[in-house]
Amino acid sequence: MALAPRLDLRQTQSLVMTPQLQQAIKLLALSNLEIETFIGEALEANPLLEAGEVQREDGETIEPAGEEPGADAAMDGSAVDGESALDIDPSALDRDRDTGDGEWGAAHASALSDDLPGIDERGGDGPTLAEHLEEQVGAAAGDAREAFVARHLIGLLDEAGYLAADLRDVAGELGIPLAEAERALAVVQSLDPTGVGARSLGECLALQAQEADRYDPCMARLIDNLDLVARGEFARLKRMCDVDDEDFAEMLAELRGYDPKPGCRFGGAAESAVVPDILVTRAKDGGWDIALNEETLPRLVVNRAYYLELRQGCPGKAAQSWLGEKLADANWLIRALDQRQKTILRTAAEIVKKQEGFFRRGVSELRPLTLRDVAESIEMHESTVSRVTSNKYLHCDRGTFELKYFFTSGVGSADGEGASSQAVKARIKALIDAEDAKKILSDDTLVDLLKAEGFDIARRTVAKYREAMGIGSSVQRRRQKRLAAGG
Repeated sequence: MALAPRLDLRQTQSLVMTPQLQQAIKLLALSNLEIETFIGEALEANPLLEAGEVQREDGETIEPAGEEPGADAAMDGSAVDGESALDIDPSALDRDRDTGDGEWGAAHASALSDDLPGIDERGGDGPTLAEHLEEQVGAAAGDAREAFVARHLIGLLDEAGYLAADLRDVAGELGIPLAEAERALAVVQSLDPTGVGARSLGECLALQAQEADRYDPCMARLIDNLDLVARGEFARLKRMCDVDDEDFAEMLAELRGYDPKPGCRFGGAAESAVVPDILVTRAKDGGWDIALNEETLPRLVVNRAYYLELRQGCPGKAAQSWLGEKLADANWLIRALDQRQKTILRTAAEIVKKQEGFFRRGVSELRPLTLRDVAESIEMHESTVSRVTSNKYLHCDRGTFELKYFFTSGVGSADGEGASSQAVKARIKALIDAEDAKKILSDDTLVDLLKAEGFDIARRTVAKYREAMGIGSSVQRRRQKRLAAGG
């Protein structure tokens, strides 16, 4: 085949994103407080921008000088329809990686979240890990001496609940036999949450397996070979544990359900208060008023008088070009922020519509909801909804919740529509709170009670939800209530 130069005509399609459009999409994932910081930086960089209202002589709108129609048409409401300007399918970016952005994948991956707790479930003013453990020592220790050593060990735990100090050194410092220090450590390891006081990840998981009555020889071998689990050598592990595929899958699921850092559910210092981005209030007609929290959203305007003054004093083309760019940037930012607000409000309104039962009657009325459900209803891409709901908080009569809280997985129910995991958790907690101290409800009993109420749920799921709420097993609760009654 002869080599010779030639001309070819090719027609291709690709998604070309301007840097401004990329920045506009990034704005969706920012909270109101982060937007406030972003606006502060923009005010410093652009002399034509001002916060708040600016006195105007008339209603004339200044058009950006030197603005390219194609570059910023996506941000112009006349060029696109509604919120579609910021609604981009990230899969299309693979066809044009030169204009892509590394944060697309991370933003899309954030959609994989469910079962997120509400703000009122997160400890801020609650007890620290040490305080929580010391409240239990008195009832668990055999005598005052053992309680003293146990409290000393609690003071040596790290924030994850692990004992990093060598037990021999601790015994030497206190001048006690090693056996006595080991007994005190056993007391600490018997406290709630299960797994505290462990000296390694394997010991932490073994304590939790023992508490769940799952620490048989097969589980012990699995825990002793966590390095193989991390490397994914499952075939070798199945041979070592001498189990079939089904049993091994159950063991692995059980292991992954344990908490590797049980102490992290308790805080050290109080967390800063969450500032809501969206405010939901009851309307007089029985509906809902949904608005952005304007206290955290500074209003931007273009200073027209200053622009005209600068344009008259521009000495050359370079200065005029710079001024035109600043005006284009200012107009673009104002439109981008307005588009962001419309997109957030539209998404929040759809969430309120789909979860109206929660706003009227509480968590028991939460329904299963996914990002795809909302995206299809508002005719946007799933990744756009993911960005809008990231780092955003909604305040209503029932408290302040992260928007991700309303996206929950579901379980089967008698009405065929399903029930959200949060609703099932709420019902499990209510049943356990109302249980008789002399007749503690086992997980199997909870399954029967929930099925009688129309929830089709497995025992493992009940145990998973119970542990996620920090509720102990029936054995733990029986022991705690017996100690409380004795006190």
